[in-house]
Amino acid sequence: MATGPAAPHDPEHTRLWQHWQQAEEAHLSPTKRSLIVTWLAFGTTFGTARLITHGIRGGWLPWGNMSAGGQHLHHYNLGIAALAGVGLIAVRGDEKAVGHPLVAASYGAGAALIADEFALLLDLQDVYWAKQGRVSVDVAFGLLAGLGAYLTAAPFWHEVIRAGRRHAARRLREAARPR
Repeated sequence: MATGPAAPHDPEHTRLWQHWQQAEEAHLSPTKRSLIVTWLAFGTTFGTARLITHGIRGGWLPWGNMSAGGQHLHHYNLGIAALAGVGLIAVRGDEKAVGHPLVAASYGAGAALIADEFALLLDLQDVYWAKQGRVSVDVAFGLLAGLGAYLTAAPFWHEVIRAGRRHAARRLREAARPR
C-alpha cells in the first residue's frame, strides 16, 4: 500500500475530488461559494501579510518594505485598490464577473490587507508593531470568526431570522388588534 499524497492520475484521488465537487454543487449556492472563497482569501492573505511583515522586520526575507519615490507604501493601499476594483465590477454589473471566484478572492484579500492595518487607519499613526497595533489582529480574527460562524451554520441562522420575523409580525398583529 502506497503512503503519502495520491498522484493526480490516481483513480482514488480523482474520485475524492469528484465527490468534493458534487458536494459543492449540491450544497453551495453561488453566494455561499463566493463567501467561502472570500473567507479563505481573507484568512490566507491576512496570514501571509503578517508572515511577510515579520520576515521583513526580522531580516529573514530578502526584500524590504514597499516604497515609491522614497515614500513607504502600506499594504492597506493594495487592499484599497483591490476593493476599488471589485467595487467597479459591482457597479458595472457584469453578471459573469459578479459571482466569479477571482472577484470573491480579490475582495477577501483586499479586506484582509486593510484589516491588517486597521490600527493605523483608526489612529492615523503607524502603530503596527506597537501595543495599539494589536487591534488590527483582533479585528481580523473577529471578521474571520464571524464569517466562519455564519458559513458553518448558515441554515441555522437563516431559520433564526425567519422565526424572529414571524414572531415580530405576530406581535405586531396582536398589538394592532382592537381590544
